[in-house]
Amino acid sequence: MRRLGPSLAVIAIAALGGVGGAAGAPPPVFVVVPPAQVMAPLASAEVPNGPGVAIPAGPVDPHHSAGLPFPVLQGIWQRAGTTYAVPWQVLAAINKVESNFGRNMGPSSAGAIGWMQFMPSTWLRWGMDANGDGVADPWSADDAIFAAARYLAASGGRTDISRAIFSYNHAQWYVDEVLSLARLYGVGGTGVAFSLDRLQVRLSGAEQAVTKRNHVVVRAALLERRLAQRSRALYARSGRAQLLSDRLELQKQAFQMDARRTGAAQLVSAAKRKLKAAEQALAEARTSSQTSTFTPGAGTLLAAPSYRGDYVFPVGGGPSIVSVGHHHHDYPAADIAAPSGTPLYALTDAVIVRAWHMPSGNCGIGLTLRSTVDGREWTYCHMSYEEASIQAGVAVSAGAPVGLVGATGDATGPHLHLQIDPATSYPQVEPWFQSFAGVAFRWQDAPTPMPQAGPVFEIVGPQPPPAPVAAPGDGTVIGFTLNRS
Repeated sequence: MRRLGPSLAVIAIAALGGVGGAAGAPPPVFVVVPPAQVMAPLASAEVPNGPGVAIPAGPVDPHHSAGLPFPVLQGIWQRAGTTYAVPWQVLAAINKVESNFGRNMGPSSAGAIGWMQFMPSTWLRWGMDANGDGVADPWSADDAIFAAARYLAASGGRTDISRAIFSYNHAQWYVDEVLSLARLYGVGGTGVAFSLDRLQVRLSGAEQAVTKRNHVVVRAALLERRLAQRSRALYARSGRAQLLSDRLELQKQAFQMDARRTGAAQLVSAAKRKLKAAEQALAEARTSSQTSTFTPGAGTLLAAPSYRGDYVFPVGGGPSIVSVGHHHHDYPAADIAAPSGTPLYALTDAVIVRAWHMPSGNCGIGLTLRSTVDGREWTYCHMSYEEASIQAGVAVSAGAPVGLVGATGDATGPHLHLQIDPATSYPQVEPWFQSFAGVAFRWQDAPTPMPQAGPVFEIVGPQPPPAPVAAPGDGTVIGFTLNRS
């Protein structure tokens, strides 16, 4: 049994004696105090940790990585926000953007870990034990969310939450995305946060299922094609054989190859039936989320198309998952990086010129469309899946789904290869393309400018703890370390 904390002991003694225990008085009322309220005072937001804070090699409790019920998460956000005087909606939004409510706790490619994706160096300075178990564990929802609230408060979040969020991830698109989600949560409360999360999980799961099923179809169809080619070659050789024994042997091999081809064809049919079911589930998920995609802040979460005049950015998901470099090797094209299964859209009103649903050459699965706005042609490559409706001669509207991101053909990872035909200029120099920077994608090779307003922060390395923060308005500069780049 855990020993009662001092405050709980005082409550118990007061309830047993004194006025509450007098004759004729109503019976004492006992209140169960959560552990977070009976532990020692929580860490200060004014001064970072001194030496001695360690980072566990992995989750201390494996259940930390299994996710938490939404009401439990809601309680942690609200308690942490109240404790450090920062909006709980911002903590919820960061929790969603950083780890998808604990579903992806890293380590990330940059080395960030846990529920709120702290860099280890930042956790050493601002991590804390919020649940009283004796361990400052970034894989614990309590510890990580309270530490995030502490970090935001230390970065000025009590007076300028935008700048504090900027300290969490040094990018203006990140600030915009978090604040957009936070405003959405503020209007609809945690009910909106969790209903949108369920929509996103359903939609993402359906997209991944279609990607997986189409991969099986492609592999089975390519196998059937190879076996058919070998069978034809064997029959042709048997027809040219001079000796009867050679002819019979080749015919035997061709017959055996035909049997294998028949088996592969059956696999193709079975795979196509499963793909059809996955496509139906994706259509239903899109229908159920369609209304929500028009809600400010929800579109990026649900990877809906982003519009600018006559154009749509061809990859959904927003700058947290979509990125582009300014140049593509030695010829004009844009490689738009995004996770496999991310939705792809027609970039303008257009007519499909060509479409190939099976991998072809270096391009893999792809299409070419001709814009009805200016007559130019655009080619998409490396798709994992192409919508069945995308066929030559079909008219599509800007923002119509055309497929999913993949890595078919000659690709080192999932991305959309986009180029103008003929490839005479880089898509990235197009004004419409650049207008989506920081909204639909982030640049891989260019920093996002610092916001112009708000307090100034100094980026520091391992140094002595800064002086306590003075009252607002005294010009104090807050030292902090970035936890993501």
